[in-house]
Amino acid sequence: MPERRTVALVTLGCARNEVDSEELAGRLAADGWELVEDAADADVAVVNTCGFVEAAKKDSVDALLEANDLKAAAKEGGGRTQAVVAVGCMAERYGKELAEALPEADGVLGFDDYADISDRLQTILSGGIHASHTPRDRRKLLPISPADRQQADVALPGHAQAPAVEAPADLPDGVAPASGPRAPLRRRLDKSPVASVKLASGCDRRCSFCAIPSFRGSFISRRPSDVLGETRWLAEQGVKEVMLVSENNTSYGKDLGDIRLLETLLPELADVDGIERIRVSYLQPAEMRPGLIDVLTSTPKVAPYFDLSFQHSAPDVLRAMRRFGDTDRFLELLDTIRSKAPQAGVRSNFIVGFPGETEADFAELERFLNHARLDAIGVFGYSDEEGTEALTYDHKLDEDTIAERLAHMQMLAEELTSQRAEERLGETLEVLVESVEEVDEDGDGAYGRAAHQAPETDGQVVFTDSTGLVPGRMVTAKVVGTLGVDLVAEPLGLEEAAG
Repeated sequence: MPERRTVALVTLGCARNEVDSEELAGRLAADGWELVEDAADADVAVVNTCGFVEAAKKDSVDALLEANDLKAAAKEGGGRTQAVVAVGCMAERYGKELAEALPEADGVLGFDDYADISDRLQTILSGGIHASHTPRDRRKLLPISPADRQQADVALPGHAQAPAVEAPADLPDGVAPASGPRAPLRRRLDKSPVASVKLASGCDRRCSFCAIPSFRGSFISRRPSDVLGETRWLAEQGVKEVMLVSENNTSYGKDLGDIRLLETLLPELADVDGIERIRVSYLQPAEMRPGLIDVLTSTPKVAPYFDLSFQHSAPDVLRAMRRFGDTDRFLELLDTIRSKAPQAGVRSNFIVGFPGETEADFAELERFLNHARLDAIGVFGYSDEEGTEALTYDHKLDEDTIAERLAHMQMLAEELTSQRAEERLGETLEVLVESVEEVDEDGDGAYGRAAHQAPETDGQVVFTDSTGLVPGRMVTAKVVGTLGVDLVAEPLGLEEAAG
């Protein structure tokens, strides 16, 4: 009988990392590893790191150190953990440098190691050493022309790649090809009725504050058949809502010869049996097309949800960021969206204190936010990121000024999103029930999300009555109150449905 090998995956960062973790889980399960939830119960703790900004990198290091504490406890007879391994964006971005700076990690694996993850972990678990990679700019691994990228033999976590080995016939329960025989394996790591699906990887934009393209590579789309295949499999696993993720969904299809491919794919995804909602994230305002707006606002089961990456609205700051637009153009875009779908949800992130940002620029951003009626707002203070163009900029603002502007804008964002939630009083929404939790001896509490609320990043719906509600059920509900950005809603028609 083969020796029992256990592994736990700890995921940090964005939804794209969650997809990558489920790919790794599928590969490991297919090779006989037993997946466990608690790292303390695992022979190997694999930490899928985030390498976006300093705060995220710190969280990743902390998670690796916590896993190392479990390893130390195991040596004293207080657990099972024998090895700690870093994967993900921070591991890919820093490679050998991270391994040298963090000897507590027994291995630092890059994206090129994912296809052989089982062998890599077995080597490390057996006391062997896998040499960490020297970081490189992954944009240089793909052809400059998008049309030539599809045939490139490059590791793309979460993609249906030609070099991937066909799935064996005797897969463990719950493990399946994510997108047919060409795809990496995928194994769900939770029972949530919501799952993310990768639409593409990488980015061709050159925003001066962002290092992601250097370690995620140039933009490359997944084929529609792969995305459809994975969505069908997820529906069979009980998933009701699929969220399409990538670094830039508005560019989908440009390397497949059709920049409007998303407009034709969305109705097909919405027709998959069992799927109740399709959500698209990560949209670039400068690339929003009239046809895409039409599909997002009029297709049944496609959420009229717009995760628009504005970042700022003052023209001079946007140009320094190597982005496009201004307050008035952004407001026109929002007016167009809401003229087609008045209940549409809109969220965005913003950077304050960017090099050269004047008080007038800051006031212009405030003007935009006061008129935009956004459902969710993320505000971040600028910080230097190695490998970015903005790192070399003059006219940096001092830390106190950035902190002051950040605090002011965060307070404004909280006030504005609460006001936006109050505007929804009386609206009737379709809400996906995500959890029903015991609150006290008098009853349970039920929570879900409407079409304008994405997982993790936005608010939620709190039901006034949990009777008859179960995770995965789509419920019609009327908004009767607010709790900050969250909505309080009364379920409608449950008695008739039960009858």
